[in-house]
Amino acid sequence: VAMSTTGDKILDTALSKIGEKSLFTKELENALEKNEVDLVVHSLKDLPTSLPPGFTIGAVCKRENPLDAVVFHPKNCGKTLSLLPEKSVIGTSSLRRAAQLKKKFPQLQFRDIRGNLNTRLKKLDEKEDFSAIILAAAGLKRMGWEHRIGQLLDPEDCLYAVGQGALAVEVRAKDQEILNMVSALHDADTVLCCIAERAFMKRLEGGCSVPVAVSTLLKDGQLYLTGAVYSLDGSDSLKETMQTTVNYPHQSEDGPNDDVQHVGITAKNVPSQAQEAAENLGVELANLLLSKGAKHILSVARQLNDTR
Repeated sequence: VAMSTTGDKILDTALSKIGEKSLFTKELENALEKNEVDLVVHSLKDLPTSLPPGFTIGAVCKRENPLDAVVFHPKNCGKTLSLLPEKSVIGTSSLRRAAQLKKKFPQLQFRDIRGNLNTRLKKLDEKEDFSAIILAAAGLKRMGWEHRIGQLLDPEDCLYAVGQGALAVEVRAKDQEILNMVSALHDADTVLCCIAERAFMKRLEGGCSVPVAVSTLLKDGQLYLTGAVYSLDGSDSLKETMQTTVNYPHQSEDGPNDDVQHVGITAKNVPSQAQEAAENLGVELANLLLSKGAKHILSVARQLNDTR
């Protein structure tokens, strides 16, 4: 069942200005609630950190490349952002991308661009408005347009969005049959990374109206989370990294513990201690940034964005 959402229809306004938390999810959740469909598939980064009552993320699939990618206008083929002429205009509708890249490339200009991938690529190729646009590498790869990626931005240049590159399958929380069925799709490493990222975002009360960014790495049973907050122009920022062990054995748990949600995710086949550790890591990292003044940076960013 193919569906269009509010976010697909309002294309003349920056995402951060629409102010609707469930921009790409509400219509799908309505269909789920009315039993018209049994599961819905989202990009995890579109799902708020608190889901409406009665819903849960029953599966998080193996993550595609979470990095941001630069797609260049045909005349700039073979270049990188640092090689573009001064005052070149870069299209992105993401405050997170713009804030980080303005600081890194002060000689470039950043302007909003909206629409689905086809629309944005068309705007880039057919007009002279943009020298390049920034998109999620995952979306381009899924559409088979990987050849358009001119440059991948590693986390040193641009930390990515919470959940970027992962697909989420949302189901009715009480529908055990469907929950059991889709849980086979869970990728344990992706689940733990995304729980940590979502917990970080939730504690900061971030959304698409403020620049919050992350990067995670799971290696040898250790989960590393880097998180950052930025002012809109990137001049003010806080960035820290923390780690925790997630190397716990899987215990079969009977009874009511089965369906504990961690930031909206129900993952029965991932050790619950590991999920708790990942969630705590996100909260602790957010608390560290808050203790250093993140709340001020974010509230100023929010106010500025509201007046833009």
